[in-house]
Amino acid sequence: MNYSKDEVMQYVAEEDVKFIRLAFCDVFGRQKNIAVMPGELERAFEYGIAIDASAIEGFGGEVRSDMFLRPDPATLSGLPWRPESGRVVRMFCDITRPDGSQLETDTRAILKSAVADARAAGYEFDFGSELEFYLFKTDERGEPTREPYDHAGYMDIAPDDRGENIRREICLTLERMGIQPESSHHEEGPSQNEIDFRYSDPLTAADNAVTFQSVVKTIAARNGLCADFSPKPLPDKPGSGMHINVSVHGKGDPLPQVIAGMMAKIRDMTLFLNPTRASFDRLGSCKAPGYISWSSENRSQLIRIPAATGPQRRAELRSADPAANPYLAYALIIHAGLHGIAHALELPPAADFNLYTASSEELRGFGRLPASYAEAAAAASASGFIREHLPDAIVEAYCRADR
Repeated sequence: MNYSKDEVMQYVAEEDVKFIRLAFCDVFGRQKNIAVMPGELERAFEYGIAIDASAIEGFGGEVRSDMFLRPDPATLSGLPWRPESGRVVRMFCDITRPDGSQLETDTRAILKSAVADARAAGYEFDFGSELEFYLFKTDERGEPTREPYDHAGYMDIAPDDRGENIRREICLTLERMGIQPESSHHEEGPSQNEIDFRYSDPLTAADNAVTFQSVVKTIAARNGLCADFSPKPLPDKPGSGMHINVSVHGKGDPLPQVIAGMMAKIRDMTLFLNPTRASFDRLGSCKAPGYISWSSENRSQLIRIPAATGPQRRAELRSADPAANPYLAYALIIHAGLHGIAHALELPPAADFNLYTASSEELRGFGRLPASYAEAAAAASASGFIREHLPDAIVEAYCRADR
């Protein structure tokens, strides 16, 4: 919707808004917020709203804990599940230190910087993510269980698919918030679901991915269920992925070089695309890639080029999962793509066969994704590429053994 500061002030005054949620994410992409009353909005825009950041992962300790949230008026959105009388709205924020300097571990700012680097090089990226999730029943105390809400299969319909009405409510809620869903369906796992929404510029796409998870969890809870975005909630069933569609516009046809750049840096990036130990229970099975490869349409690959032409032409990275922080994921993909362009990297031959059923002889020439959290952390920690584009505090937070 792209509101200005003055338009936000007018909207709040005219639409009976009583609470403004100033939203941001920690370094792992978990959304946080603080609510202010309308009388504080002018101060929020002018000076920022102070928060104690000492308890937020990656934001520093108690010694320098004062940070300021500065709302981005372009991200204003109402929260449709809150009352019409005394409305609640939300804006995403930039995070600064008391002297006005940007907090270096603000992952939204890191993505902004990557977008600026791409634009300076003459390229524009777009992203669209497909996030899968499970719906589980809750117990008599309202606590989540691991009992699926249904036992339907891929693209089944009601009554077997019991999540149909919940997906409908999610899609209508997203639409009211300015996010355009494109399709929704039941996935392969019991009570596993997917909702896809339109691609957009990187910052909007990351904001939308964070909003999407919040909406899904809220609507599920309103229906007495728990929405689970973890990568492998059921050990013997398909894991949940976050397939990231990437398109790029600029000089010539940069997409092949962007794909080559992603393949060259994928081992370095994996920790930030798959940031939990459970992430590595998913990779290598049930359509989740285990090898560094690409092909057209083939869903056993790391990178797939879907059957599309014109502005829909894109690459689909299939290794990431919903535990990833989308701001970091998109930023690293942009930088990897720019690396591929800058070094004129060439794509290796396409792997036009099923990697899940291939023989060891057929797989011999392919690199592998990290097989464990420890292996991914070691690759990230030793990577000059990662150290160049992410602050040490974020790298260290992700590499901590106690995670």
